[in-house]
Amino acid sequence: MAEQEKPKQTHQQEDEVIGKAYDGRLMRRLIRYLYPYKLAAFTSLAAVLIKAGSDVLGPYLTKVAVDRYMTAAKPQTNPSWLARHLSPDAFHGITQLAAIYLGALVLSYFMDFVQTYLMQWTGQKVMFDLRRQIFRHLQHMHIGFFDRNPVGRLVTRLTSDVDALNEMFTSGVFAIFEDIFVLAGIVIVMLRMSWWLALLSFAVLPLILVVTRIFRKHVRDSYRRIRSAIARINSYTQEHVSGMTVVQLFNRQERSYQEFKAVNRLHMDAFKDAILAYALYYPAVEVLSSIAIALVIWRGGYGVLHATVSLGVLVAFMQYAQRFFRPIQDLSEKYNILQAAMAASERIFKLLDTAPEIVSPTQPKESDGSGSIEFRHVWFTYQRLDEAKKARIANASAAELAAMDDIEWILRGVSFTVEPDQTAAIVGHTGAGKTTIISLMMRLYDIQHGSILVDGLDVREHDLNKLRRRFGVVLQDPVLFSGTIADNIRLGSDWISDARLEEAADEVNVRDFIESLPEGFAEPVRERGNGLSTGQKQLINFARALAHDPKILILDEATSSVDTETEIRVRLALERMIEGRTSVVIAHRLSTVQRADVILVMHKGELREMGTHQELLTQRGLYWKLYQLQYRDQELPEPLSTLDPSMAVGTD
Repeated sequence: MAEQEKPKQTHQQEDEVIGKAYDGRLMRRLIRYLYPYKLAAFTSLAAVLIKAGSDVLGPYLTKVAVDRYMTAAKPQTNPSWLARHLSPDAFHGITQLAAIYLGALVLSYFMDFVQTYLMQWTGQKVMFDLRRQIFRHLQHMHIGFFDRNPVGRLVTRLTSDVDALNEMFTSGVFAIFEDIFVLAGIVIVMLRMSWWLALLSFAVLPLILVVTRIFRKHVRDSYRRIRSAIARINSYTQEHVSGMTVVQLFNRQERSYQEFKAVNRLHMDAFKDAILAYALYYPAVEVLSSIAIALVIWRGGYGVLHATVSLGVLVAFMQYAQRFFRPIQDLSEKYNILQAAMAASERIFKLLDTAPEIVSPTQPKESDGSGSIEFRHVWFTYQRLDEAKKARIANASAAELAAMDDIEWILRGVSFTVEPDQTAAIVGHTGAGKTTIISLMMRLYDIQHGSILVDGLDVREHDLNKLRRRFGVVLQDPVLFSGTIADNIRLGSDWISDARLEEAADEVNVRDFIESLPEGFAEPVRERGNGLSTGQKQLINFARALAHDPKILILDEATSSVDTETEIRVRLALERMIEGRTSVVIAHRLSTVQRADVILVMHKGELREMGTHQELLTQRGLYWKLYQLQYRDQELPEPLSTLDPSMAVGTD
């Protein structure tokens, strides 16, 4: 396929991308995040300008003090504004200059505080806004997006990449302005005092530029390797901590340790290379700046002896030469900050610019609210298709669709109807398309051909929020979040009262367990429900579904991983939950399937059989074979009504 032939950037390559040190398009987008805080940003910029002026003023004051009061130099024919307002008395004049110098230092420190505080404050605000925007965007992305993007990479966008932008705002952009203003001020003052001595001071600049270029090249490569190694460390750690049970069961600790050690060493080696580059660069700049100062002393001292340069100018030049090369060092470091920020912003904006493929229509229609479900000749694949192929599929016949060998169809021409308040069961081998069917009902994915109707209306014409609000879903793997048990049942629906909460827990036979906990419904739930058994977590998920009072109930193998006692409680709860609701059940256990109003038998993406339990057994087809292989020994001899509903939930 044309789409497959294009070279695609892997996630690891994406993390290794360095990017430009400055990209105007990206910078303009980043600056927009400062708009809500423009007063703080402008105040910080003003503070930077004032601080730069204060930093440049110090050596000039030294020059005035030496030439006016400490040497026998002739008075200047055109004294500066400052010199005209100084006292002619040496003691008072030097005192005035010292006071001005002290005032400049205090002002510089105060402006540094203002700039640092405001930009740190602004950086935190921008980080808050950006993380909120990214998280909200992720919430609205279609499920297929998460199938293709590892969770660890998405988390990195919210953490490390946003941190890189924060460093740019707090230590990068305005600090660069300060360095540039200081450099410009020093150059102007030095040229005005003595142009030939200034050019002599700048003689080592070409060598410094060469050293800086070499430094940037090596540091750039080191930081690329560091980012790549950090991404690999995070990914490896997350994977092996999550799978620690398997690691220990198979005695793989030493092997995993050695693999992690190798990944960690890559990070250490890359960081050591960066440290070496810094260790060589800063002394090199110091040596070159010392050479510049030596040239100033040599030629400036000669000028003082021959009265072509004043002693004050020489002293000022020595101070300026020391200060001149410090911003150059800082700019080289800020270059790396900018480069990391540009690469991070490119990844973040690429994520934010990825539009969700499944959205509500601009003018959604109202359904009849009946609770019916209908599939009409549905063809579906998880593959990403280009627009030309989508158009070809939309106009193809069933035979033409089946003949498309380059498409891996998950569902092939599936058609069925579930009437309101009916219970439908879906059975079939693993990979037959059972879970896909319920995902398509809620429009977690869009089909390529055919139509799906819920409440008599095509799902693509529903408002997404209203459509999914009609469903209550209990999955095979129960999902709980950090918080309390009550929070996990409500799941953010504040309209669910405490009475409704208790009623739902009572109906699914979990209230007695919850109330036996020290804090009852306010009992804290740890991450992923650790500390609760699988059965307990599953019953809480049942209570969540029931508390939201859905019109359509979806159960995806909800009893497959619980013990027998809990299964009995769950089945009793199911009988209450499905009353007055349309229900779709995926189950490998016969107790629910055989009581369904209609059973759909899926095989390799096709609906092969449909009917009641007895009807399908009579046909002696695929369902009958499944029954013989799997279900026959699972039937319970006694009806559900004879089971004791008060059985306690066991703990693992």
